Amino acid sequence: MRISPNALNTAALPALYSAEALRRIERHYAPRSSPRLMERAGATGAAKAMEIMGGRHGRVLVMCGPGNNGGDGFVIARQLRQTGFDVVVAYIGDEHAQATDAVSAWASWRAIGGVTLPRLPQGEYSLVVDALYGIGLTRPVEGEHAAWIDAVNDMTCPVLAIDVPSGLNADTGRVLGRAIRASHTATMIAFKPGLLTLDGPDHCGELSLHDLGLDCALVERPSGWQVGRALFDHLLRPRARNSHKGSNGNAVLIGGARGMAGAALLAGRAALKVGAGRVYVGMLDHAALPLDPEQPELMIRSPGEILTGDLATCVAIGPGLGQSPAAFELMREAIATTGTLVLDADALNLLSQHPDLAQAVHDRSAPTLLTPHPTEAARLLGSTTPQVQEDRIAAACAVARRYHAATVLKGCGSVIALADGRWFINTTGNPGMASAGMGDVLTGLIAGLLAQGWPADLALIGGVHLHGLAGDRLVALGKGPNGLTAGEVIESARAAFNALIAGTDVQEVSHIPL
Repeated sequence: MRISPNALNTAALPALYSAEALRRIERHYAPRSSPRLMERAGATGAAKAMEIMGGRHGRVLVMCGPGNNGGDGFVIARQLRQTGFDVVVAYIGDEHAQATDAVSAWASWRAIGGVTLPRLPQGEYSLVVDALYGIGLTRPVEGEHAAWIDAVNDMTCPVLAIDVPSGLNADTGRVLGRAIRASHTATMIAFKPGLLTLDGPDHCGELSLHDLGLDCALVERPSGWQVGRALFDHLLRPRARNSHKGSNGNAVLIGGARGMAGAALLAGRAALKVGAGRVYVGMLDHAALPLDPEQPELMIRSPGEILTGDLATCVAIGPGLGQSPAAFELMREAIATTGTLVLDADALNLLSQHPDLAQAVHDRSAPTLLTPHPTEAARLLGSTTPQVQEDRIAAACAVARRYHAATVLKGCGSVIALADGRWFINTTGNPGMASAGMGDVLTGLIAGLLAQGWPADLALIGGVHLHGLAGDRLVALGKGPNGLTAGEVIESARAAFNALIAGTDVQEVSHIPL
């Protein structure tokens, strides 16, 4: 049974709004706002600037652009100057080119004796405030502003971006030519999805939200949400004392063709360590050992034996599967099962190559979960990897819609799209997890949660979130990001999952040895 559209508790999650939605919100509130929204944003930005400088009255460079973001910059400059800071404003343009509120902000800056320079002054600064471009930027940054961005990125002082680092697409996280690499970003009104995915996290630095006293939800339904434990908190319950292995379900993992047995074993171990009662691993490689010496609890069987039997609460197929005729037949059998199905790795490649498999997945009555990385997603869409990365949210939603399957598009800021059009961005995880076997572990974690009765969409969302938490916990222990391994993430995921159930902050258990 698919989750009902109202089953996910998104009320407590950080909401994400597209640029278009934010413009509608601003238009709704602007006529009745006192003080004006630009004054609120500027005052907030000035306060953040002073917080970053820690009370030091150093020299501040404010770069202002031609629109409302530049207007915010003029308000920040004015307030900092009035507080006693030495403020230099760089600005190219004339007052007629700006939005009305920005013209007023510029006039107020000049009224207190402020001047603007049409170039980026050389010198040492305690802080740079980036107010060149905001959510409206859709074209590559060129010319003098591009040179300014390059110069600021070479500076060693803190850089505060207002709303969005200039040059970053607020909806997609794509760098438009070049973009500011901020140490801090103060984003106004609501989080923008581009801050959390693709290049956004590398350019935002420390991200803070300032809602300016506006209630966005009264005007617009969120475009998406940031994943948080509020989504699955009701599932994080201690086990009943009167439990047995059958109480926690059976997970079936299919894969492990010749030379790729490790992928299936990693997935199986992850399902076991997250709490599945029994884990069956169907190995394609007939020469593989009949047991996992490091995890003898795993039951190694032939794929046909566990697919045709009545063993599975859920089936996950793909880790180390290969694309042989035998793999194709196993895909057909797996799709025909009546439980929740997880497709990963070569299962996704087979899906993209065979229209009959694609149709069968689309028509399943039980839930299907897909876990592609960008290149696999491109194959599923008949597209290219750069096109997928150009708009990760649109790509994830397109895959989910085409295959009628909840989908996670893995990567920096993994995007989780449901078949009904809702989407989420997960912010746990780190670059150390860009290594072999991590996707297999994720598949196993999802299967383990499914085996324990988690609804399909929540098992996908929770598995992705837990996977990242486990990696972050290892980094906190000094075991990454460089050299982080998939096997270590399995052990860490068990600790992180039990910490979540116990209501303990995962980072508080970082000191506990694995």
